[in-house]
Amino acid sequence: MMEELNSVSIIARLCLAVLCGGIIGMERGKKGRPAGFRTHILVCLGSALAMMTNEYLIQCYGGGDPARLGAQVISGIGFLGAGTIIVTGRQQVKGLTTAAGLWASACMGLAIGVGFYEAAIIACFFIWLVSSALHRLDNYILSRSKVMDLYVEFKETADISAFMDKIRVHGIRVVAIEITKPNAGSDAAVATVMTLRLDQKRDHADLLVLISGIQGVKFVEGI
Repeated sequence: MMEELNSVSIIARLCLAVLCGGIIGMERGKKGRPAGFRTHILVCLGSALAMMTNEYLIQCYGGGDPARLGAQVISGIGFLGAGTIIVTGRQQVKGLTTAAGLWASACMGLAIGVGFYEAAIIACFFIWLVSSALHRLDNYILSRSKVMDLYVEFKETADISAFMDKIRVHGIRVVAIEITKPNAGSDAAVATVMTLRLDQKRDHADLLVLISGIQGVKFVEGI
């Protein structure tokens, strides 16, 4: 009965879509992401409705492609996901995880809409696990990477070359650098966005303390 399209299965599928979408969206909302609780629910709910509409059309009119509307959802959700991705003035890319979560929620909604309950529930658990539980592991790996991106403000332009010489002594070299404007209200003469490569894995927090103590550095921040 639940595999067929009827009043009971329609209500069950839409309720499951709200529940699963809400679980993923709540985790994003707690972190202040642009697409949060309600957005994920609507994406999952709309995807489930699209699949049920496709199933209804086939039952009423016969023939057709059972995956036609679902395919449009998968490609169309990219526009919504792209709206959550931003590039800041310091060349930071933010919103990729939220965009991926929206796309995954849409696919989860499609599974619910077609009655593939087991896969949808299991997928909901794994999407939540990746979004929340693996967040700390991701931060741990990044904090000990041999590549580090920094935003650094200097008192004088001449301090940049002296800075590069001093960090080279500690086994750190600059592999890319971009000159930019300092933050509004800062008395620094120049700011840079640079990529550093370390000779060995180190805690990035310790390196930030080291770099902030170098003469000529007004402000430093990991990006």
